[in-house]
Amino acid sequence: MRRRTFLAALPAAAAAAPALATSRGENPNRDRPDVAPGDRVDGATFASRSAAWGLHGAAATAHPLATLAAIEILKAGGSAVDAAIAANAVLGFGEPIACGIGGDAFCMLWDPKQKKVIGLNGSGRSPRGLSLDTVRGRARPNGTLPSHGAVTVSVPGAVDAWWSLHQRYGKLPWKRVLEPAIRHAEEGAPVIQATAFYVESSNRIFTRPESGIEEVENFRRLWAPERRTPREGEIFRNPDLARTYRLIAEGGGRAFYEGEIAERIERYFRRIGGWMTREDLAAHRSEWVEPRSVRYRDIDVWALPPNSQGLVTLQMLNILDEFDVRGMGFQSAAAIHHGVEAKRLAFEDRARFYADPAFYRQPVEWLLSKEYAKARAALIRPDRIAPAVYPGKAPGHGDTTYLTTADADGMMVSLIQSNYRGMGSGLMPDGLGFMFQNRGELFALADGHPNVYAPGKRPFQTIIPGFATKDGDALLSFGVMGGDMQPQGQTQVISNLVDFGLGLQEAGDSPRWHHTGGSEPTGEDLGQPGVLNLETGVPEKTKAELARIGWTFKPNPGGYGGYQAIQRWPGRYAAATEMRKDGVALAY
Repeated sequence: MRRRTFLAALPAAAAAAPALATSRGENPNRDRPDVAPGDRVDGATFASRSAAWGLHGAAATAHPLATLAAIEILKAGGSAVDAAIAANAVLGFGEPIACGIGGDAFCMLWDPKQKKVIGLNGSGRSPRGLSLDTVRGRARPNGTLPSHGAVTVSVPGAVDAWWSLHQRYGKLPWKRVLEPAIRHAEEGAPVIQATAFYVESSNRIFTRPESGIEEVENFRRLWAPERRTPREGEIFRNPDLARTYRLIAEGGGRAFYEGEIAERIERYFRRIGGWMTREDLAAHRSEWVEPRSVRYRDIDVWALPPNSQGLVTLQMLNILDEFDVRGMGFQSAAAIHHGVEAKRLAFEDRARFYADPAFYRQPVEWLLSKEYAKARAALIRPDRIAPAVYPGKAPGHGDTTYLTTADADGMMVSLIQSNYRGMGSGLMPDGLGFMFQNRGELFALADGHPNVYAPGKRPFQTIIPGFATKDGDALLSFGVMGGDMQPQGQTQVISNLVDFGLGLQEAGDSPRWHHTGGSEPTGEDLGQPGVLNLETGVPEKTKAELARIGWTFKPNPGGYGGYQAIQRWPGRYAAATEMRKDGVALAY
């Protein structure tokens, strides 16, 4: 049987509904905000677990099988890059609600030989045959692009990013690195909770009559063959993806962009009336870029330059460096208020200045200068919300997976990979087993905007890996997933570690805030001062004080990102993972 569903070849008893509840919706006692976590004998009372420690290597990903694959590759003599690629490929099978080879990737890594942070931009460009007029003709009434369909698809950059990284830093043969992903896609694996939840949500979105997606039968055939998507714990297989992985394993990374896979992609878009061609795919190359950094207290925090939004984290930290955040108190109203105001200021610059540097020259030095940060910090009032904030005057939504690995040689990899919103565009090419990203939704359509759509242009990107060094040596490889939550989450993690002295796992388990509102890189205005979303763990006293200052709250379950991190200590590593997702951190 060529297409095997997630119920295929299972005994009848195994295919039946489980005896125990596996999701919040099946058990009313699972949604009890008045019930706090159990007690730990040591560590922070809000921590879900302790960090994983090891001498030789570590990995932290959003899926247990991906973490195990990374450890398997490390133990076989692979580098941290080999382990990261293996993990990412497994995530493309087991966590397709966040990533896959139809999406883009960005990476920062610590090169122990050069003793420096290295950056790679693995984002793809828009189809060269898709004009601005055509794109504008498919805009929504508010002047922004739709979330799904062929007009949102840009060239997937993930596989070439893997290939570029492996060509420079790989130790094991390319085929060996992809073996775990091929094995899992062929044999199948139980579906994890987050994947089950979000695939069901995607199914509702993709199959509604007004979705505007040109073709959804390929999605249905793979993910809902029995008119429903798999539940947590049910076995899912993807033999088409396994075959695609095999073609890449045999032909190298460029096999995705040239040859059978590229031909199938072109035929698919021609069939559904899309624009991607073999020429678009063949022209794609990843770009090695110079990461930028700012000093926050006594550490250097690094980010990738635009078209990534990485500099937002650096701008936020630069502003907060002007205040005594530690003196404000952990989870205090003052600390949260100043963080949110720093976010609002930095995001206005994000909307104004962040775009593909091949089309627009950003004033990066000015944006990251301490002088500019001091001027922006002066706009923050401790007792009130700034009614409106604007970008500085320069002189003259998302689903993502983040993973990190480290090896015995001291290499640390910080890699983030995404299909953008949900599973992506809704479009799955015939017989290849993956979905294309909808990253093109983030283009602006107004003339003169730095991020305005153009053929062959890279859209503004939300995905950002994180890295930190201290005294010229590697300290921390980390990331927080989730669209505009990423720089907000990264800033909170760094402050938790540096200002409040939390441990690696505790820094991620700490309750988070997420602000929405203001200007977007698409040209959309979400309004000011926006809405502040707070996790239930934020103290009630803090919430009351924030309300007194004037903040409006809105519940936002699931909107606080996903964290993974590895911290380097003398002769050892500590690894942490996100309690809000289904991942695992391991070290050995």
